[in-house]
Amino acid sequence: MKESDYLRDSKKIIDKLKQIPTLCSFSEKELHGALQLSKIRKYEPEELIIEEGSYDQWVYFLVSGKVRIVKQGKELSVLGRIGDVFGEMGVIDGSARSASVYAVDQVVCLACDASHADRLSGSDRLAFTCILYQVFAELLANRLRKTSEELIKAEKEISSLKSRLNK
Repeated sequence: MKESDYLRDSKKIIDKLKQIPTLCSFSEKELHGALQLSKIRKYEPEELIIEEGSYDQWVYFLVSGKVRIVKQGKELSVLGRIGDVFGEMGVIDGSARSASVYAVDQVVCLACDASHADRLSGSDRLAFTCILYQVFAELLANRLRKTSEELIKAEKEISSLKSRLNK
């Protein structure tokens, strides 16, 4: 992994952040606080980004490339859209990482260290917390919607199999 220093306020970086769908609704001032706790991290193909069972408070926004989410050796999904978020669950509840994340190809991420939010003061701290939890709420709502749809589909398949077996 190659890593930048913590980022400084920069019009260029703010403009790039505003291109990430999950961050585009926030003002430059609000994004300023998030930048102070963020680094750019670059990973090579197959490099481990997050290890299942480990503890840390980093949340990642995908800038480029694709990542593979793996739980207990089984691939769960591949993320590849700009702004895809991963690593949020451990930040939300402080638990161990629930899955490993590997770079599929060359990956660039904006990595935010949520454990250092207390370094910020006043409106920067409030803005950072607001950004983080709004992103989490949207992300979890989308994942819950997808899981519900998959559950309904699986229930229909099971019901169909039962009907065929009972004939």
